Amino acid sequence: MFCLLVAVIGGAYFGRNEVGTYRVSKVFDGDTIAVDMQGVDEKIRFIGADTPETVDPRKPVQCYGPEASAYTHSHLKAGTRVKLTLDPLSTNRDRYGRLLRYVYLTDGTLYNQRLISLGYAHAYTGFPFTKMPTFKAMQSKAQTSKVGMWASCPGA
Repeated sequence: MFCLLVAVIGGAYFGRNEVGTYRVSKVFDGDTIAVDMQGVDEKIRFIGADTPETVDPRKPVQCYGPEASAYTHSHLKAGTRVKLTLDPLSTNRDRYGRLLRYVYLTDGTLYNQRLISLGYAHAYTGFPFTKMPTFKAMQSKAQTSKVGMWASCPGA
């Protein structure tokens, strides 16, 4: 019993087992939010979706970055409930310590995929994840349809 309690508490504290529904506490940009996990704000990076940069101090603001950030700010504002899930092919955290998760809206919409299908994000294929074929297909469709960044950014 003690080992089970330590595993549960340790998993929650160290960010290993956070699959569940949480309240958004902050939006950083188009593909990174924070959620309240039992009183601790955890940064969440969306698996497989990469929006143009707006806050990286090493890079200039990129074409369509402000639009992608505004879209996420308007759809995942503080207090919004989201469901987070892991991907068995993905690591738990990225090199910046952010949890890597799929983010689902309360209506069941996979937000990561929505960003790609509406042209707010590229399919990020630098690391394996199970939904990669779907995300790549959504990006191809967005490019062909010239939506979002694909209509506004030369060479996007």
